[in-house]
Amino acid sequence: MPVILIVDDEPSILSALKRLLRTARYQVVTAESGAAALDVLAAGEADLIISDMRMPGMTGAEFLARAQALHPDTMRILLTGYSEIDAVVSAINEGGVYRYLNKPWDDHDLLLTVKQALEQRRLRQQTARLFALTQQQNAELLAFSTELEAQVHARTEEIRQTVMFLEDAQRDLKRNFMTMIQVGANMIELRCGVMGGESRRIGELAKRLALASDMSELQAQDLHFAGLLHGIGKLSLPDELLRKSIDRMSAEESRQFHQHPLRAQMVLTPVAQLNHVSHIIRHQYERFNGRGTPDGLAGDDIPLGSRILAIARDYEGLQRGGVVNQRMQPEQAIALIKSQAGLRYDPEIVDRFAALVKDLATLGCNTPYARITGGQLLEGMRLADDLRTSRGVLLMTKGSVVSAHQVALVRRYEAQESTPFTILIQTMPLAEAAAAAGHEC
Repeated sequence: MPVILIVDDEPSILSALKRLLRTARYQVVTAESGAAALDVLAAGEADLIISDMRMPGMTGAEFLARAQALHPDTMRILLTGYSEIDAVVSAINEGGVYRYLNKPWDDHDLLLTVKQALEQRRLRQQTARLFALTQQQNAELLAFSTELEAQVHARTEEIRQTVMFLEDAQRDLKRNFMTMIQVGANMIELRCGVMGGESRRIGELAKRLALASDMSELQAQDLHFAGLLHGIGKLSLPDELLRKSIDRMSAEESRQFHQHPLRAQMVLTPVAQLNHVSHIIRHQYERFNGRGTPDGLAGDDIPLGSRILAIARDYEGLQRGGVVNQRMQPEQAIALIKSQAGLRYDPEIVDRFAALVKDLATLGCNTPYARITGGQLLEGMRLADDLRTSRGVLLMTKGSVVSAHQVALVRRYEAQESTPFTILIQTMPLAEAAAAAGHEC
């Protein structure tokens, strides 16, 4: 049973939180000051700490910083007031806070945050175990050649870790399959600097397009997985290549870039359930006119799933600026894809895709959105997807209406990042209209 330490100088707050968390079957320990809480932590580790910001003697930020030094793996949540933004930033920077909640809290939001924090801790522990296993096997590889390891380590280490992860997950695939797929997609986005759930949207669009093409549910599910994992081979590419749009690459860079589907196939092949998925990913850069890669297939010789994945992938990539060196609006991306029908893309699938996007927009399932940076974020905008930092810390959830306070907070976070945030905002409230009309996406 997870152990949660609550720290607050108000007994009524401690009592309320203790009652709430015990109903959710957590073991709860309380302390009325930072000093008392440190004594508790000296005796044993807690899975999660929930601390008030304003306490006499030792603030929540000071306590959490010291708690992090004692138990760095313990998750930390801060309770604070709206006016304490500078203190919150200090707590986040110095105390490694997972998330902060405003007083008074919403019980449902607090329980959900606690659940997510504990799940994050579990995943971190799992990652640490996998990393330890990988390090052990890497030590054996060093015996072959230190010089060779130095040359190939940067390119192969992430692929090797992914392979080790997939091999380990295969032993319990029935229970962990979907979790494994999602973790892979998250690794791709973190490595490639593409946040905002792009892999998820590619997977969902590819699945819908598969069903519109009369593919079976099982085939559509494989396409969903292919969309989530289509870029897993990019994990071994150098940073400078990942930052370039395809149209700005040299011939050698393009050749190197287009090797990533083959690396993906190599990574995924050991997992029997992903054999068909790896085949789809391998042929995602084939062209309908036969001038693609890696095998120069043409027309119907290209797997149907690969023809579908190419359109879903480029629809998102064109809007991000990853295909050509400019970010396109959805309608511009659709127009460019249509112009390449019969050349890059299957004309029949292009027609189905255009109709599908139109239908989804009408139902509010594919609400038009725009990509902006933190500096362009304004009060009143609505997020079209979760907003996370480059380290995966959740700042705001999909559907949130941005407040002036959150605008300032996002800009402060962005100033600490190496690259600007990519924030997806809704440009039309179609999803709300669809919900009111009773449509299901």
